[in-house]
Amino acid sequence: MRNHLIDKITEIAGTDHRIMMLNGDLGFSVLEGFQEKFPDRYVNVGIAEQNMAAVAAGLALEGNMVFTYSIGNFPTLRCIEQIRNDICYHHANVKIVAVGGGFAYGTLGMTHHATESIAMMRALPGMQVYAPCDYVSAIHIAEAVCASDGPCYVHLERGKEAPVFAEGQCIDVTKIQCMDQGKKIAVLCLGTVVQEAMKANTLLPEKVSVYSVLRVKPIDEETLRQLAEEYQYIITMEEQNIIGGLGGAVAEVLAETGIGCRLIRMGLKDEFTSIVGNQEYLRSIYGLDSGALVKKIQELS
Repeated sequence: MRNHLIDKITEIAGTDHRIMMLNGDLGFSVLEGFQEKFPDRYVNVGIAEQNMAAVAAGLALEGNMVFTYSIGNFPTLRCIEQIRNDICYHHANVKIVAVGGGFAYGTLGMTHHATESIAMMRALPGMQVYAPCDYVSAIHIAEAVCASDGPCYVHLERGKEAPVFAEGQCIDVTKIQCMDQGKKIAVLCLGTVVQEAMKANTLLPEKVSVYSVLRVKPIDEETLRQLAEEYQYIITMEEQNIIGGLGGAVAEVLAETGIGCRLIRMGLKDEFTSIVGNQEYLRSIYGLDSGALVKKIQELS
């Protein structure tokens, strides 16, 4: 996922000379291609993410499109003031890329579990928020953010995730994507947890509809309203705090529609992930795997 996104950005940078890449002293085996092709547009600022955000804002205000790259919470939570005051307030053309979202770096502990960044980035005025679910959608998101003007946040997981979209499939990342069609219940997923929902569907006697939300902000309100009218239940599923994450975004839209559709939010219930383990293990612990989803659907049936 991360390599495909960076490779696409590198390809676009060949014709868009505004594109620059700032790195917080990591990204090895990921960013070398960009660095080799465009050494004068690549800067390793060191382990200084707050400075990286401020430098990116300055470069963007001089007419560049600047990507910042780091892991988990470091390019977001660590420098939230600089993102708010320097980037968003000035509508600077900065694209923040965080790898290791959700439980992807689960074995490194709570400090590396990026489970609040969607909520924090979504709250910033003018910030677009994207979360690919596989490498195919990551490529399309790279194209979308390069074509946009102003701040964007791309919430990646790691790499080598199994694809859920077909190779070369055309995707409108601004729209909620239907991955599997069923009845009564719609499951809206953020990131690769969509694979758990699709797996759950193979275990159910009557399938539910599974959707992938690739752009959380601005969210596809038109499709959400249609789903609220069509389904009795909507379930959101994410490796994020349900307060302010995808569940929060969907709740805001549904509350304004007045449509009598019940919403169930599956995610972290206002808690820290104090347990350490790989992504699969943490999903099972915090009720975000296929088994937990099957159980929830059976309760609603």
